[in-house]
Formats: sequence, structure tokens, C-alpha cells
Amino acid sequence: MLQIAYIRENRTQVLERLAVKNFKHPELVDEIIKLDEDRRQTQSKLDTVSAEANTAAKQIGDLMRQGKKEEVEAIKTNTASLKEQIKTLADQLNELEEQLQQQLVLLPNVPHASVPKGTGANDNETVFEQGVKPSLAAGALPHWELAAKYDIIDFELGNKIAGAGFPVYKGKGAKLQRALINFFLDRADAAGYREIQPPIVVNEASGFGTGQLPDKEGQMYHVGVDNLYLIPTAEVPITNLYRDVIVKEEELPIKNCGYTPCFRREAGSYGAHVRGLNRLHQFDKVEIVQLAHPDQSYQLLDEMSQHVQSLLQALELPYRVLRLCGGDMSFTASLTFDMEVWCAAQARWLEVSSVSNFETFQSNRLKLRFKGKEGKPQLAHTLNGSALALPRIVASLLENNQTEKGIRIPNALVPYTKFEWID
Repeated sequence: MLQIAYIRENRTQVLERLAVKNFKHPELVDEIIKLDEDRRQTQSKLDTVSAEANTAAKQIGDLMRQGKKEEVEAIKTNTASLKEQIKTLADQLNELEEQLQQQLVLLPNVPHASVPKGTGANDNETVFEQGVKPSLAAGALPHWELAAKYDIIDFELGNKIAGAGFPVYKGKGAKLQRALINFFLDRADAAGYREIQPPIVVNEASGFGTGQLPDKEGQMYHVGVDNLYLIPTAEVPITNLYRDVIVKEEELPIKNCGYTPCFRREAGSYGAHVRGLNRLHQFDKVEIVQLAHPDQSYQLLDEMSQHVQSLLQALELPYRVLRLCGGDMSFTASLTFDMEVWCAAQARWLEVSSVSNFETFQSNRLKLRFKGKEGKPQLAHTLNGSALALPRIVASLLENNQTEKGIRIPNALVPYTKFEWID
């Protein structure tokens, strides 16, 4: 959530940057500024009347001690009027604050100055590409056919148990999943991230804190009886560890990581582009999260991007890094880099990670602040990234490494899988 002072003091810049995100309701900015002006005026009136009431109460005490009853009665009459004004102003202030809050949560985060204009994925910028796309033999199979051939992932059985988008991993498929999770966690640990095992359900306050609510409630599984939500990513519970917390400046950056299953209700379309592991309702992911000093957050964003790239390099996967355009960015992000891997049998790029800086957008909702030895608390910056999401990594590993002998496991994973081939 944007800070009201920032909106008020940078109206033109806010409008210009929101236009990069193709925000459809720029008039909302002026409505928010007007509500804030009314709120501040009402607060000022309330403060003035409250001060008058406090002065009158003190006068009554002094006059009572002096025995001046007639003057006391006159002041009491005025005090009653002041109390009515205070109640009326307080009610008006509460209503204005509620309206202001309702409007503020409708504004997306403003994008960083480096974010290009654009309406969708076709307008994203490729900033880096590495690796050689493998040349497969004639008759190479997509991963969903490889999964059936080697009996490692069963989509039909998952559909029977739960529905489409909930695959069952079997044998070496299950071991590959576990190997990747442990590999990613070990690499995060070596990079200085503390491992967290959080709940996989969150309450409304947590969903609001990281920006999933009220923006993405339709994409989340809701446990209605308990009013809890299955997490779409470990970012939500891990970042919310610091809701309503003031950390010490010298503790920054704070680096956490965690493995969780993730759940997304997002409506799926039909066709090969969402077939198999390409889009799931339940999937495994290792997430990295940082709390940062505002002066360091973009350097740390680059370091997080490099960390994700190092994982893809270790897995011997061709990949590219994209800077997302305004039209393809999330509601909450200020700058996002996507990492995509080349999936050879499908001959297409698949997104496997997003690394984002949210600046103070989440921390303002979370009331997450830091404080130095001197000075008042200020909002921290929050960052997160997938490191990595498993389904499309598995899809790419299966497709890119298929041979007549079987599917080759990258060398970096063999100590984790305890096997070199799926055959």
C-alpha cells in the first residue's frame, strides 16, 4: 500500500508511474488526496475542540476551589457543547479514515523508473540469456508423455483423487522432487538464508499484509469454516513473521527461505501450453525472502537474481532473464525479473522464477519497520523470489535431458537423487 504522504507530495510522479502499469483509474489518486485533506482538516478541528475542552475542565477545577459556582455552571454549559462537537468530529474522522483506507488499497504499487511500458508478456525486455538450447532427436517427447513412459508422474490418478492440476509423483519422480527441494534449500543455506518451516494456511491479516487480499482472493483456496487461506507461496507466511515488528537497523538485511507446497485456484485454459506440469493448482516451491534497508534493496534484488541464475546454471538449463513491463507486473511489485528456462520438446520458454522488490508497499501494510540507534522508525523494503518453483523445472529437466538410454540427471543433483538416470 502506498504511503499517503508520498501520494500527496508526489502526485504527478505517481500518476506517471501508474500509467506505466496501465492503471485504469487515475482519478482515484485525486480522490485519495481529497479524502486525506478532509481527514487532516477534521483532525485539526478535533484537536482544537479537544484542547478547548481540556482547558475548560481545568478552569472548572480552579473555579470550584475558589467557590465561584455561577462561573462554573456557565463553563459546564459550554463544555457540554464541546463534548458534542468532539463526538461528531470523531465520528467524521473515523468515517474519513475508513474511506481513505478503502481507496488506498485499490492503488497498485508504482513501478520503478527502469520498468518499461507495455501491455503484456510480449513487451517484456530480455536482459540476459545463457546456455545452449539442446537439439533433440526426432520423435522427442513432451514431459507429460515421458512421465507416463517412465511411470514417474501420474496426472490421471491425481485427477481421480483431487482433480486436474494435482499430479501424483511416483518412484523416481517423487525422489526427483525431494532431491530438488533439498538441493535448493542447501544452496539457499549456503547463501546465508535462514530456513523457515511456516504454516501453509494464513488468516486475512496475513493475506492483506503481503497484498494477496483484497486483490487475489479469487486465486486462493479459502477454508470457509475457519476463514483461512491456503498459501499461494511461502512469501506470505514468511514475510508476515515481521508484521507489526520493529527490527534493528543493524539486523538488515534479514534473509529467510522456506519450502512449502503452494496452492493456486487460478482459472486454467486448455491446450498444450498448460498441459502436464505447465500449470498446476498444487506445486512445490522454495522461496527466498529478504527485509532490506531502502538504500540496499536494489543491490540485494540483483544478488537474489544472481542466486536464482546460479541454480539454473547448476542444473545445466538454458535460461533467460526478463525485466517485466508495467502491464505484466503484479499489483504489489515495483520491479520484477522473471527467469525462464527453455523446454526443448515443447520448443518454448517456461517461467520458473520471479524475483521482485516491493519497496515499502508490503511493509506499509505490515507495519514492518526498522530503527537505528537514533531517529524514528521507518519502513523497510521487502523482496522475494522463487528459488525455485519445481513443476516447470522438472518439465525442462525431463524434456531437455531425454536420450535413447533414458533421462539423464544433472551432475549437481546426483548426490541428492542417488541415481544418474531415469530409465
